[in-house]
Amino acid sequence: MSPLISAILFTLLPLATAYAVLDQRAGAVVPKQPLITPSPTLQHAVTKTVHRRGILDDVKGDVNGILSDLGSSIPSYVASGVPNFFQDFPVGQDAQKSLGIDDDQVDALPTSVLNIPGYGNWTDRGWNLRFHGNVYKQPPTSQEKLDDLANIFLIDTDIKDLAPDQQAQARNLTASIFVLQQDNENVTFNLRPAPTAGASGEQGGGGAVTPNGGNQQVRFPYPTTSQGDFDAFVQIESDGLADGNSTSDIQRLNVYTEGSNIGNATAYLVPPTGFSIISDIDDILRITKIYQPKEGLLNSFARPFVAWKNMPEIYANWSRSIPNLHFHYLTTTPEQITRNYMDFIYKTYPGGSFDTRPLNFSDVSATLSIRKFLLDKVFETFPKRKFILMADTSNSDVMKDYPQLAKDFPGQVQCIFLRNTSATDDGDRFPYDTSGFQDLDKNTYMFFKVPVRSYPLISFP
Repeated sequence: MSPLISAILFTLLPLATAYAVLDQRAGAVVPKQPLITPSPTLQHAVTKTVHRRGILDDVKGDVNGILSDLGSSIPSYVASGVPNFFQDFPVGQDAQKSLGIDDDQVDALPTSVLNIPGYGNWTDRGWNLRFHGNVYKQPPTSQEKLDDLANIFLIDTDIKDLAPDQQAQARNLTASIFVLQQDNENVTFNLRPAPTAGASGEQGGGGAVTPNGGNQQVRFPYPTTSQGDFDAFVQIESDGLADGNSTSDIQRLNVYTEGSNIGNATAYLVPPTGFSIISDIDDILRITKIYQPKEGLLNSFARPFVAWKNMPEIYANWSRSIPNLHFHYLTTTPEQITRNYMDFIYKTYPGGSFDTRPLNFSDVSATLSIRKFLLDKVFETFPKRKFILMADTSNSDVMKDYPQLAKDFPGQVQCIFLRNTSATDDGDRFPYDTSGFQDLDKNTYMFFKVPVRSYPLISFP
């Protein structure tokens, strides 16, 4: 057993404000072996029923009468925590048709790659690194056309009414939506030791160390899907990397896509044991307000991303206080607009791996199923690691999936922290369902209102 790490200063609000249920501790569990988990493929869309009631007695008073006040015309995407501007983005021929370009024009365009920061695990075969992203072409589009397309997503707002910097961001984001995904493409990556990634205030950005080796070229073994996606674990050569069974360090590698100057990312080789944070982004790490569609749209498409309160300080404190802590950022935002999220995180929070929504998960029901799929993937890949889960109450899939993980993977969920958005933002008037927490140990989760700089909340064995 590792030494006691006593100074975990995560520190939200005092425990007296947490909403608790009965104490039922899970028994000891023999860890499974790490898996090379499959890439996400939507077989059947999962139908999600949004439970608008069923809140614990402690919380009922906060939302009493809300639905009757709002009436019956509640948008399903808001009640689900999935804004409609994150749905039904055009792909393939639909995007090409929207832009009014022909096949010959497409053929003449250079190929680009969205390379999403991945994670790797250690098995008896060595290091296996997950490569995932999308291959596409970016067609040239006039400002007038981009403005027309951007206005499709804006609610009660015309792009011409925005400030110049917000107009530019809206056009850039719109351009990233109207790209042309490329199927049956082969991708090659070059790996190099990464000196830095992230912004924790530590040398290197936090969350990992720079390895002594790892230089190599990796040809991804499969062509891209019909929607341009690639996602698989690939065994890589050690070549100076520390073995996962002999180090507790998380090793950081730069991943350069051959033939594309924007297809670069940072990957993290994560040892079998230790602690990982899996963190949502919207309305917990940044101000989004997805429960207010107009504001959520402007905060996502036009306005600069802004951190929520002092969460960067909280995460930096975690990174400094907990040795070899792995940060994994998971958002159900679609791939096409992921770059803004990654840029914001790496400039504001400790460096870490990423998961986003692949293109074949496009409608609301599929979006609600992809989070659980990606969460399961991480847990199955690291069956001996302990996890801290962070999100907010505005996502119905989080409210179901997080407590279910504690039941599906006994002993792995160290704690769950959920910002109570309806208690901290009067714009969120939608009740949330906490029934999934009723059978969990009351010491393993907390609903909080405001993050506080320092409070000795938990310690890890």
